[in-house]
Amino acid sequence: MTQQVLVIGGSGRIGRAIAADLLAHTDAALTLTGRRAQPGFKLQSRQRYLSLPLADEAAVEAAIAAHDLVIHCAGPFRDRNHHVLQTCIAQKIAYLDVADSPDHVRQALTYRGLAQTAGVTAVVSTGIFPGISGSLVRLGIEQFDQAESVHLSYLVAGSGGAGVTVMRTTFIELQTPFFSKINGEWQSISPYSQRQVLEFPRYGQGGVYWFNTVEALTLAETFPQVQTWVTKFGSVPDYYNHLTWLVAHRLPKAWLKSPTVIEFLSQVSYQMTRVTDRFSQTGIAMRVAIAGIQDGRPADYLCTFEHPDTARAAGHGTGSLAQLILSGQLQQPGVWPVEQALPTPLFQAMMAARSLSVQQRWKFSAPELKHSAQSENFPA
Repeated sequence: MTQQVLVIGGSGRIGRAIAADLLAHTDAALTLTGRRAQPGFKLQSRQRYLSLPLADEAAVEAAIAAHDLVIHCAGPFRDRNHHVLQTCIAQKIAYLDVADSPDHVRQALTYRGLAQTAGVTAVVSTGIFPGISGSLVRLGIEQFDQAESVHLSYLVAGSGGAGVTVMRTTFIELQTPFFSKINGEWQSISPYSQRQVLEFPRYGQGGVYWFNTVEALTLAETFPQVQTWVTKFGSVPDYYNHLTWLVAHRLPKAWLKSPTVIEFLSQVSYQMTRVTDRFSQTGIAMRVAIAGIQDGRPADYLCTFEHPDTARAAGHGTGSLAQLILSGQLQQPGVWPVEQALPTPLFQAMMAARSLSVQQRWKFSAPELKHSAQSENFPA
């Protein structure tokens, strides 16, 4: 029988990108949900639409029961409860999401034991950042004898092609300080602080700032031997960075906690990007810099990835895991972040199947190895 996939929030740009990846790489039938009575887009073959308000928990439970895999992409996740995940565990149905809120993910991971007992594979934060970003870090760390510090940064052009939701997420995460592990100690970090200008593929030099990310939470758990984690985010064009900095550091803190203010800022920002997307486009560039010990010598490693459309890249990240679950290649009961659920060989195979490439370079401090830097592409 044809496998059935429920994409909650499937009428949004990320949801439609995930659906497009599944149509290309699986034979599954897809149910895309939204709040409207009718979809505002054209349905493709093997797709149907279901109006499904998440507040109607009985309807959500009935919809989940009719499917083999549920993909939750109705953000922002900081405002969501865990009813969909809990229902999937209770009904023994595989679960994926694109959660981008550390608070939401922290709570979701507490259901690991229940999911293991039920035999349910659940993977959270499966898009691009977080998602592919975690797999890139794992790819690099696994090549070290001892990884000591990791700096993960990304640039997103304009709206990223993800609609107004990404704006809401950005402003929500400016509300409060967060913690990151620095030199073995957890330290409080001010959001959108300590600007750095780094070199990225696609965009050249770009400014990035401390940002509260899921990766800082889950990667520190996955790789406890790493003593320093830096996670930074920036926008293209650069003046968006300066505007966001002003919001984070000059706007009264009470305003940032107001849903009305957040929605106003999100809508204004989205309208601005609808203009600038015409020349900045909607791509993403990521870089993972790792320092540590390799072959007994201090070494620096740099991994980079870029894609012309952030939403499509997120679709590939989640679609890859959905494909592996539907095919039976990924069965790991519990609730996991991507880097704990997805082995590197499978990650590389999924990237190759989608013609996505990763650049890697090494630099060794020993004089005799200064010229041994190498660059690899996947697919190889």
